[in-house]
Amino acid sequence: MQMMPFVFMRRVIAQVPRSAKGLVWGCRGWQTAHMSRQLVNQHCATLPGATVSDPWGGGHDCWKVAGKMFAVTGAMADHGVSVKCVDIETATLLIDMGRGMRAPYLHKSWIRLPWGLIPDAELIERLTISYQIIRQALPKKVRAGLGAVF
Repeated sequence: MQMMPFVFMRRVIAQVPRSAKGLVWGCRGWQTAHMSRQLVNQHCATLPGATVSDPWGGGHDCWKVAGKMFAVTGAMADHGVSVKCVDIETATLLIDMGRGMRAPYLHKSWIRLPWGLIPDAELIERLTISYQIIRQALPKKVRAGLGAVF
């Protein structure tokens, strides 16, 4: 019985017409989602100690804190941004809820957030959580050198 809402939501999401691309279901009905590579780069640049690189070449934006990756956008087939979740169970739950999909080439605790699937506020929250997960795993000395935590 508890799985019924998720199945129902999957059916509703699957029945969204192509003309509704870029819309997300919010508390006030269908809303426009503006998430983009530019928004990801703007937000990640504000995080203390975050740097961007292109380690594989070809136009990836790989955001790192102290050399550890916390967000990455694709190169040629720019489908979205991949972020780390707290654990595999959280990533699986978000995928089952339709908030993201399995991130290719990364651990099962990572998910890809396709452009236009979630609102900007949720995207920023997921990026911040991913940053905090990676930052907390760093040694104390490294964390102290990164600056204040917001």
